[in-house]
Amino acid sequence: MTPASLAIEIASHPLVLSSLRASFDPRLRALFIADAHFGKDAVFRARGIPVPTGSTADNLLRIDRLIAEYEPALLVFLGDLLHARESLSTLTLDALHAWRARHPLLRVVLVEGNHDRHAGRLPLTLDVEHVREPWLIGPWALCHHPRAVEHAYVLAGHVHPVYRLATRTDSVRVPCFRFSSGCGVLPAFGSFTGGARETGRVAGERVFLVVQEKVIELPG
Repeated sequence: MTPASLAIEIASHPLVLSSLRASFDPRLRALFIADAHFGKDAVFRARGIPVPTGSTADNLLRIDRLIAEYEPALLVFLGDLLHARESLSTLTLDALHAWRARHPLLRVVLVEGNHDRHAGRLPLTLDVEHVREPWLIGPWALCHHPRAVEHAYVLAGHVHPVYRLATRTDSVRVPCFRFSSGCGVLPAFGSFTGGARETGRVAGERVFLVVQEKVIELPG
């Protein structure tokens, strides 16, 4: 199934939500991704937990698909690009270097998250700019942690938002985008990440579910 997207307006500014769990600002030509957690599978294996390989390759393939679709000039990771220090394994770094070589002209910025601080700095050869939150661009304050920033609308990650859909006999948790009056939270991008928040929406919040390669706004 072909991934779909949904164009919305947030803070009087256009934003495209992709079912690949990323968002794109068409005016700034900026692609936003939260919580990729590259190398998380390597961390688990290094700590004696036998999990399969492949999440890094899957994540990079989905980023390639996003770049091909939107042709961004800027890619911003909203924190937790890496999972832990063991993420800086040869296998993971080789995959990241090969990906970077495919997109040498793309500006890549990392808004430092809590996992990035534990993992340590990326090699300079990956050409990724490190910044602290909030990083201001256009109408956005780009952060890792959801927070309030005066005179800007926050886009953040960190909490891996999900929403529980339930019938009388069954339920399922799906990733979602959540937008309140001053802050929007993106779903975790990483294919080897769980979901944390599944509470009902707060007053005035818009929730967009990622379901079967589509982005669907939860009715009010």
